[in-house]
Amino acid sequence: MKLTIKKEILLEALNKVSKAISTKNLIPVLAGIKFELKKKKLTLTASDNDITIQTTIDVLNEEDFKVESEGSIIIQGKYILDIVRKLPDEFINIEVVDDLKILIYTENSEFNLNGISESEYPNIGLEESKKKVDINALVFKNIVNQTAFASSNEESKPVLTGINFNIVGDVLECNSTDSYRLARKVVKLAKASEENYNIIIPSHNILEFAKILDNDDETIELHIFNNKILFKVGNLKFESRLINGTYPNTSNLLPDESLMVINTNLNDFYNVIDRVSILTSDKEKNIVTLETEGNTLILKSSSAEVGRVEEKMIINKNESEDIKISFSAKYMMEALKSFSTENVDIHFVGEIKPILIKSKEDDTLTQLVLPIRTY
Repeated sequence: MKLTIKKEILLEALNKVSKAISTKNLIPVLAGIKFELKKKKLTLTASDNDITIQTTIDVLNEEDFKVESEGSIIIQGKYILDIVRKLPDEFINIEVVDDLKILIYTENSEFNLNGISESEYPNIGLEESKKKVDINALVFKNIVNQTAFASSNEESKPVLTGINFNIVGDVLECNSTDSYRLARKVVKLAKASEENYNIIIPSHNILEFAKILDNDDETIELHIFNNKILFKVGNLKFESRLINGTYPNTSNLLPDESLMVINTNLNDFYNVIDRVSILTSDKEKNIVTLETEGNTLILKSSSAEVGRVEEKMIINKNESEDIKISFSAKYMMEALKSFSTENVDIHFVGEIKPILIKSKEDDTLTQLVLPIRTY
């Protein structure tokens, strides 16, 4: 195996596949990246058994990428990435000598690495389904950014550590909850799915995939199987396991009616909560109390050790009644941050009922935060 390639082309591909390399893996070969070189393309594959990423670099012109001899080898991921990243040259040569010795060289530098035989690498299929679901990359990134934060980190509840994708016809509904809050995004697909799907994708994996999407206009293909999902976009394939289990029915958490609706500027409301939460004593729960007096909203928090804070702001509300309710500032701020609108509507059902956050400017997104009893 021997090739000459432009550094930036190789580095971009290595940055993508290296997201699937685990330093904690018990199987040494999975700390490597599989290089498969054919006459017209180089395929890079990395896997940690949880996710698998594969990308191909095509020979478009021999000035940027030249293949001298075909072959395949496993190269230790950490080292190849560091070497390529730090070499100052525009072009890099990679050559396999004596079967498992890898020579990486430029005009002034030469690295010798020990490789691993490709026969030791697990057989990775990355097969595609005959029935795929298409979704725009920007829409997909928005779904992930607006829901993933609400999933749980507790491995004791595995189904809550993922995002629930529910596809019926041309409607995709995504839910994420840690049982203290809920994020829901509903989008219309350009083309109806041939089959209905109800799956749970690990939040961590889907966030990693969203990070390597660099073109918002591209179409992502979703190939869904019983225990795994394959995302295909351009020359990139990203496979993740699915979480087994039944996702809780979150629809019954959403209240049908509101006792009171407050309409407010999103940034103003966010900044007030941010300031009031400075003096909260418990950084995990950081409880803030909200109450209304006519068209004045009062937010306060206190800590026996630190002190207390109170801040007021003028709001619009639809009811003459007033309310007093406490909630986690952290959860409320994360929910607000998921909106890209100017204003939000905060729906209150009661002092111990969930708080609903919506926006008339974007009816695809709903956030729910449970109140905290302070007595």
